Amino acid sequence: MHNLKVVNVTCEYKTKPLGIDVENPRISWQIESTKRGTMQRAYQYQVSLKEIDFENPLWDTGYCESDQSLHIEYRGPELESQTRYYYRVKIWNQDGHESEWSDVAWWETAFIDKGEWRAQWITPNPDEIDPMSAPVFLLRKEFSLKNEIASARIYATGVGIYELRLNGEKVGEDLLAPGWTSYDKRIQYQTYDVTSQLNEAGNVIGVMLANGWYKGDLTWEDKRNIYGNMRGVTLHLHVRYQDGTEERILTDETWNASTGPILYSELYHGETYDARIEQSGWDQLGFNDSDWKGTVVSTGFPTNFVAQENDPTRVTETLKPQSVFTTPAGDTVIDMGQNMVGRIRLKVEALAGTKIVLKHAEVLDKNGNIYFGNLRSARQTVEYIAKGEGVEEYAPFFTFQGFRYVKVEGYPLENGKFPIENFVGEVIHTDMERTGEFETSNPLVNQLQQNIVWGQRGNFLDVPTDCPQRDERLGWTGDAQVFIRTALFNYQGGPFFTKWLRDLKADQFEDGGVPFVIPDVLPDGESSSTAWGDAAVICPWTVYLVNGDKRLLAEQYESMKNWVEYIRRQGKNEFLWNTGFQLGDWLGLDAKENSYIGATARDLISTAFYAYSTRLLRETAVVLGKAEDVRKYSELFAGIIQHFNLEFVTANGRLSSQTQTAYVLALVFDLVEGKVRERAAFELNEHVIENDYHLTTGFVGTPYLCFALSNNGYHETAVKLLLQDTYPSWLYSITKGATTIWEHWDSIKPDGSFWSDDMNSFNHYAYGAIGDWMYRVLAGIDVDERLPAYKKIKIKPRIGGREITHVRAAFASMYGKIESSWKTTEDDIQLLVQVPPNTTAEVMLPNAIKDDVKESGIIISDSQGIMSVTQENSYVVVEIGSGLYRFVYPNYKGLKKVYTIDTRLIDLLENEETKAIIEKYAPGISKPNPTANLKVLTLKELAAAGKAKIQHDQLDELVRELNDVTSAELTVL
Repeated sequence: MHNLKVVNVTCEYKTKPLGIDVENPRISWQIESTKRGTMQRAYQYQVSLKEIDFENPLWDTGYCESDQSLHIEYRGPELESQTRYYYRVKIWNQDGHESEWSDVAWWETAFIDKGEWRAQWITPNPDEIDPMSAPVFLLRKEFSLKNEIASARIYATGVGIYELRLNGEKVGEDLLAPGWTSYDKRIQYQTYDVTSQLNEAGNVIGVMLANGWYKGDLTWEDKRNIYGNMRGVTLHLHVRYQDGTEERILTDETWNASTGPILYSELYHGETYDARIEQSGWDQLGFNDSDWKGTVVSTGFPTNFVAQENDPTRVTETLKPQSVFTTPAGDTVIDMGQNMVGRIRLKVEALAGTKIVLKHAEVLDKNGNIYFGNLRSARQTVEYIAKGEGVEEYAPFFTFQGFRYVKVEGYPLENGKFPIENFVGEVIHTDMERTGEFETSNPLVNQLQQNIVWGQRGNFLDVPTDCPQRDERLGWTGDAQVFIRTALFNYQGGPFFTKWLRDLKADQFEDGGVPFVIPDVLPDGESSSTAWGDAAVICPWTVYLVNGDKRLLAEQYESMKNWVEYIRRQGKNEFLWNTGFQLGDWLGLDAKENSYIGATARDLISTAFYAYSTRLLRETAVVLGKAEDVRKYSELFAGIIQHFNLEFVTANGRLSSQTQTAYVLALVFDLVEGKVRERAAFELNEHVIENDYHLTTGFVGTPYLCFALSNNGYHETAVKLLLQDTYPSWLYSITKGATTIWEHWDSIKPDGSFWSDDMNSFNHYAYGAIGDWMYRVLAGIDVDERLPAYKKIKIKPRIGGREITHVRAAFASMYGKIESSWKTTEDDIQLLVQVPPNTTAEVMLPNAIKDDVKESGIIISDSQGIMSVTQENSYVVVEIGSGLYRFVYPNYKGLKKVYTIDTRLIDLLENEETKAIIEKYAPGISKPNPTANLKVLTLKELAAAGKAKIQHDQLDELVRELNDVTSAELTVL
């Protein structure tokens, strides 16, 4: 028995999605098996309208021979709206063993045809309630139903943001619905199952309606009413009775409206709540609403409805304050211990009219006072006015703050003490599934990983924002594209990026240009910079690589193509991009005085990304089977490469722009080859070393810097960069107490002062893109691009070095859990690898000899699940099927000795005297490669063969030490 099971069945990434409008939903599943090397040979997938009756299914694939288990499209009869479909899956493995059926799962449709939306948009009568007034609107509707309700759904959306209530209770757990889309082109609606909240007699639906992104303050220019100047709601309540009849309650002019205790609510500025004017019971039956105002039907609202695409925004965690203290300035301040995004929930017992004010900030200044300067115009202030009726509880409804510290004013003390236990932090972000784990033997690197994750949580709030605290919080395209691969390791971001990319496509200009931010709320003309607009290509490709989402790739293809063609039209030479405004290497440390843009030539950067996007577009055309475009963009890519070398590489093979970012882009985007590539890698390494192992890169170069080093023979330098803890470095901020990623390398300077107030976020995830290198290089988990979604896994950890002796990463891929965990001791190297069923992996064991490797205690070639073992230079390459594997092999002590010798030889080559002697006996010898030691071996061979008698004490000593190194130890070099 193999205990073959089908588990974790999902539809459109989600478990039992309620309210989708996809015409051909895609089903995915995972496989469990106790047998190593399990692969799927075939599947069967059935869909039924009844949960327990699959005898006559609506659709049955029958026995379908295929190893595919992701994104299998429903191809049965046309789906009907507002209908639940049940499905189940079984599979056969490669030996013909058949699984049981999976547990029955379901999806439920909302409105397949957008024309089925019958509810009208309503808003408070503008003659009675000023549409421009600050208080949050309350809307209500009383209604009665018949007996024996079978099921009930509410389909609702609103502008700006709304909260739905039914018979005195909140409906669902969602916050800030309907989220932020390009409202004039697309607006999401939500589906709620309210069967259990309805009464068979009287009922009340209530809606709270705030400004949100639709008409509230947005951008640092204090723009308002960007999408419209009125708030509105549209809603269907669809009830099905046990007798088969149906009833609908819709928004219309029979609803009533008022204002309530939320006097003010803005995303940037906070909320003011006066509990004294609460209308108790307003959302329940029997409330007297005779003094409420009327509503009117309006046609001035969005009409392109789409069902909720991404995961909703919710409270995902609660944090208790770590301490409360009094600052030197005399302020009472709560420390949450973590820079978070969300809100404070408080309890208080106070006299009526007591005003409690909470002011939120990220850091303290060097004197220990709370610091608000970097918020710019964002007030991040919450005010609660007590009604004086026992213990009261409150948390803001329609705003969020980015903060670690909270200044508290007006809170009554209890017996002379501040009751910290009456405050709790509620963490708010898009409720994505956590998929990634990463840890090392280095505590600072572990904190860096936590900072990356918290930065993502704080900024993935419906859109991928740049920062969550100041008067910005916009979906900057450049930030999203540099971070997306890291993001998709830490969380399942398929739905999140699907929704955001659809907005990118919707907001893309007719000429193919891409706005700086999505949704686009910036002035005309602020768009289409390289590395920002390239999000149109890089993001859908990355989602495809990680999740195998070919449909999204196809959906975005024209957008991708339009961006590349936009670039192509920009200058006189179609193979270069050297025109227009460019943001360049944003915040590069090699920038001129008073400039945000780094020293790397902007036309080099723009042409490099032009090449990269063109290559990805070509690869997309290959995946989608667009043969003519494959030919077209292959030719364009070749032309860009040629002209890049003509324009930016000198006759002597040197890059014209001598910056870290220039080297990085040329190497990582494969723009140079041969001797030019070797020189670029060498000079990048030299540049880092000469800078005392510090970086000078900005937003463009930083994400790729360590990849450029590790993949070109300088991994040791990359590790030293990671572990550097003085400014500028990833770990520097941690030494200053950071719990998220900073916008600037020196947001807090070594002397405790701050970078300029005008742009200094302490929660800005872009530099957290180093996570991608940590997961793919240090831990070694990567994907074979020919078989996306980790159907074929690459495990190639970079093992070695005294600073990091253990690394573990685990990733919940769509096929199941992948793990790579290595540990070094004085005696051996241990590598644990987990591969999920229906995938295979290529594992590369570094510094290993095939005959010395054991797996789970036996010779590797005799181990079950091992498909092949080969020796490739210093690597043992193992092809494996699914299962858990434990590789162990000797940690050759001679390695450390040879690396030490190699380092000393490098030093001797810097000395003119010893360099001359070495070149005499080994003509043309150049600086050794620390990872290959080829020149060390050359000297050893010369000495061993008796061809040279080197008359120099230091060199003689090196030769003697080399002769003590065993041949086995040299083999792994």
